[in-house]
Amino acid sequence: SGEAGRWAGNTNGSSNNTDALGSTAYYDNASNTGEVINRCHRSKAAEIIIGGGINSKNLACSGATTATTTGSDFKPGLDFYNGSAGQGQALMLQNFAAGNNVKMINLSIGGNDFNFASIVQTCVQDWLLSPSWWKDYCNDDSSVTANFTAANVSAKTTLIKNAILNVRNAMTNAGYSTSQYAIVVQDYPSPLPTGSGFRYGESGYTRQNTGGCGFWNNDATWANNTALPTINNAVKNAAAQTGLSNIKVMELQNTMNGRRLCENTVGLLEEKGLATWQSAGAVDKSEWIEQIRTVSTVFGPYFVQESLHPNYWGEKALRNCVRQAYNGGTPRGGTCTRTANGLNANGEPNMTLQ
Repeated sequence: SGEAGRWAGNTNGSSNNTDALGSTAYYDNASNTGEVINRCHRSKAAEIIIGGGINSKNLACSGATTATTTGSDFKPGLDFYNGSAGQGQALMLQNFAAGNNVKMINLSIGGNDFNFASIVQTCVQDWLLSPSWWKDYCNDDSSVTANFTAANVSAKTTLIKNAILNVRNAMTNAGYSTSQYAIVVQDYPSPLPTGSGFRYGESGYTRQNTGGCGFWNNDATWANNTALPTINNAVKNAAAQTGLSNIKVMELQNTMNGRRLCENTVGLLEEKGLATWQSAGAVDKSEWIEQIRTVSTVFGPYFVQESLHPNYWGEKALRNCVRQAYNGGTPRGGTCTRTANGLNANGEPNMTLQ
């Protein structure tokens, strides 16, 4: 959806210094006065807005799972839900596609089915509540390991597969053949370095209080080497299991490497001598992932749900990838990596999809 796309880098100083899009960042209604669906956070930096005369429609919703959920916040899934709270994304797509020529559907789904947010919360809590001489790791907590059993991975893979098939069904219902469009399924980028790549030590509270990345080294390495590949393989296996001829995969696991939260190659604005996100070289010295904030420490204008998502720079990097995936109307897949410092003519980090 573009969650966290408001913020370009991180700072513990004034939020104004990283506020690239301002208070209307997530407004997506016709009058730019609010959100069509509260807390979906479809930001103006979202990767799908590739421009260049190519129109796009953002139907994604931050926090959504494959199935629609209702409650305090409505989260449309990749289904045909139609109720008083709203419509599922597949139904929204079907209605949109019926009146527009859709060439490519860019899809990111599955992470929330594996309870991404609650896993992060558990890992940070374990870091905060255990001393460095008696570390409590999250990667062996039952609430975490339950997400990565063979049975659960298989079940979630099936949910993702069926969600992708709902996208196909929506397009079929809207009158399309599979040769008329492509589905580009993307996996997830690593948001944190492995344990050896942090710029803050494990002892004391600096890692969370300053960096907003309260993970033990062991847990960060597990997240990169076990959790993330498991989720990404589920996404890629689900795409393959659909058997669709018009499906492409965009691999993002290493896309943010070198620009991740608390990585020793980047820093907070103040750590790098940058006044604001617009300072010269900020894109190459700043983090492309938003800090982790907890309910007890978050304050406006930040949201807890922005935590550990690609921020403005991360979204712009992904947008560059998506434009290359669109490929002038002949969509393709590939692996997206950062290839050079600086920004391209569109104000995006230089990336290559190959």
